[in-house]
Amino acid sequence: MTFTPENVLLIGSIMLFISIMVSKAGNRFGIPSLLLFLGVGMAMGSDGLGIHFDSAETAQFIGVMALSIILFSGGMDTKFKEIKPIAVQGVVLATLGVVLTCAFTGGFIYLIAGLLGFPLGLPESLLLAAVMSSTDSATVFSLLRSKGLYLRENLRPALELESGSNDPMAFMLTIVLIQYIQEGSMSWAVLITFAVQIVVGTLSGVFFGKASVWMVNRLNLTSQALYSIFLVTCVFFIFSFTDLLGGNGYLAVYLAGLMVGNAKMVHRKSIGHFFDSFTWLWQIVMFLTLGLLVNPSELLPVALFASIIAVFMIILGRPLSVLICLLPFKNFSRSARVYISWVGLRGAVPIIFATYPLIAHIEDASLIFNVVFFITIISLVVQGMTVTSMAKYLGVGGNDDSKPLEFGVELPDEIKSVLSEMVVTEDFLKNGNTLMQLSLPDNTLVMMIKRGNGFFVPKGKTELQIGDKLLVISDDDQELRNVYEKLGVKYYTMEKNT
Repeated sequence: MTFTPENVLLIGSIMLFISIMVSKAGNRFGIPSLLLFLGVGMAMGSDGLGIHFDSAETAQFIGVMALSIILFSGGMDTKFKEIKPIAVQGVVLATLGVVLTCAFTGGFIYLIAGLLGFPLGLPESLLLAAVMSSTDSATVFSLLRSKGLYLRENLRPALELESGSNDPMAFMLTIVLIQYIQEGSMSWAVLITFAVQIVVGTLSGVFFGKASVWMVNRLNLTSQALYSIFLVTCVFFIFSFTDLLGGNGYLAVYLAGLMVGNAKMVHRKSIGHFFDSFTWLWQIVMFLTLGLLVNPSELLPVALFASIIAVFMIILGRPLSVLICLLPFKNFSRSARVYISWVGLRGAVPIIFATYPLIAHIEDASLIFNVVFFITIISLVVQGMTVTSMAKYLGVGGNDDSKPLEFGVELPDEIKSVLSEMVVTEDFLKNGNTLMQLSLPDNTLVMMIKRGNGFFVPKGKTELQIGDKLLVISDDDQELRNVYEKLGVKYYTMEKNT
């Protein structure tokens, strides 16, 4: 097939459509959407419908753009108050944990490679391990936020902090080992480069993140939609400019997202909705691209080798690293530590990092890429499909029974009020069935009522019926909670601007 702009758009739109449809079907069976996106890409590739795509450079470029958006969006959704209690543990897991995972797994690969007939020396074995040593941010963010799972002991912010900040360490290990294999030696310059990457990446992320907020609040653009586009521009600038300065762009965009997400900013909600959708688009495009890049027929010869490594990483490599990293800390129970070990998911990041040896023309780079891809599939199937069940089995999680507001109403950040929803029950009407007979605080109003599929604005004499849903606004969160308790209504939804 000769590719033209028209048929590229046609094929791309079909692949996106299929991805969205299969993800909907996959949710019914608990299959991670990202695994299905990979599958769609593989099915459309050379060994499937025949779309030939073999450009590691293009895949890497798309991956870098996608990860920049995913990490920034993940940082935006992470609150300082949530990560503060586990910040040290998260950083230790993101640094020392990655190094230990690389060391344990690399040593194991070196021991079994020769036995299975794969010519990998110790440096190549460590390179293969380094590529897979970080927990994948896109996978962790996607799974934890789509499963409706409530996690105890600050596990969710701990896992998201680790996955969002451990890519720089894995990236540096990958680059260092590629240089060592190419040059046959290692110098102190490598350590200096690593230090510069972390320091410059941190300073750049914090500075440009705060600068982005400052500019958003003062731009006064004519269209609200342009603020989201402006922030996308900032994301790509922060990544590329940090890299130009010698810093780590992945760390910079994640920290910039943290700065943006924890600052007061105009149009926060519309920007948040935009990045939620935009992140999903980039995740789909990234996984489809990586699926196209691999040839499934090349995975079969490495299936046994990759499966053994995957089992080691899941059962021993990752748990040992977590155990050592969290040994000095007492705020995680044994079950929580086991769960942190289990959610050491591999995803797009290891596959993207595996393109670096391909581009550097490292010997056995194709072997490394195929092994990493196969392990990613195993991780998504075994760990990704059991994120919820494992949390319940270990007693560290349960279903999040909070429900979103059905009215689709949001408050600007400038309004310091609470939006909540009441469902009228039989006990609710004991003191009367009209709105004026409710014991609501003076600073609380019922804005709207949903009855069946219809909505209307109530009056004081409006008669309430069992099953009605009331949209309530109040200036006093605690007083409203007391009213809910008095009326015997569960206070399960709230939106509060502070």
